[in-house]
Amino acid sequence: MKDKIEVVAFDADDTLWENELYFQEFEHKFCRLLEAYLPAPAVSQELFDTEMKNLHMYGYGLKSMMLSMVETACRITGGKGSIQCVEAIIGLGQELLQKPVTLLDGVEEVLLRLQGRYKLVLATKGDLFDQKRKVAASGLTNYFCHVEIMSDKKEADYQKLLDTMKCNPQNFLMLGNSVKSDILPVLELGGYAAHIPYHITWQYETHEGNITNPNFIQLKNIKDITEYLL
Repeated sequence: MKDKIEVVAFDADDTLWENELYFQEFEHKFCRLLEAYLPAPAVSQELFDTEMKNLHMYGYGLKSMMLSMVETACRITGGKGSIQCVEAIIGLGQELLQKPVTLLDGVEEVLLRLQGRYKLVLATKGDLFDQKRKVAASGLTNYFCHVEIMSDKKEADYQKLLDTMKCNPQNFLMLGNSVKSDILPVLELGGYAAHIPYHITWQYETHEGNITNPNFIQLKNIKDITEYLL
């Protein structure tokens, strides 16, 4: 494979640095705000339903989640919730927007070994401002020849990235923790994709079933990719 690959793209959240852990903590705190109305599992499901309803309008990311939390709180409380609940959601969200970026194990080591051998790209989705903040705070910018912040990760979004990089699908490798967003669309285009598992996955990103595509690589951690590329 290493003789074919020219561009190696990395997902960001939960591939290069911690993210979903913080989002889950935020959700748990949100559930506690509404514990007088519904048990936590029910609040979480109500929030997820709202997020899915709003996804086409708000997209992905923390700000989208905050708006959906406010809407969910209004619905669960029948519009009788206190303004303090909304203030708490905003306050908790702003705290999360200022969280330090914590790199995952092996990330910088892998980027250092691959830099100069391949064109390295950071390909992430989410809120533009928040993702730009995290990219800058990560200290990893100099490893990448291009940073792509997508509104979504569908086949068309990856095709746009391939066009930007002037790269054919068969010369492209995507690494990420989400089978749904980082793996399947790239395989459909004819590219290579490597899955790096993360111990927490947002419900929307879960995927059931085996992948039999010959261009798919299952890794245990990010450091394993060097066995295929070096």
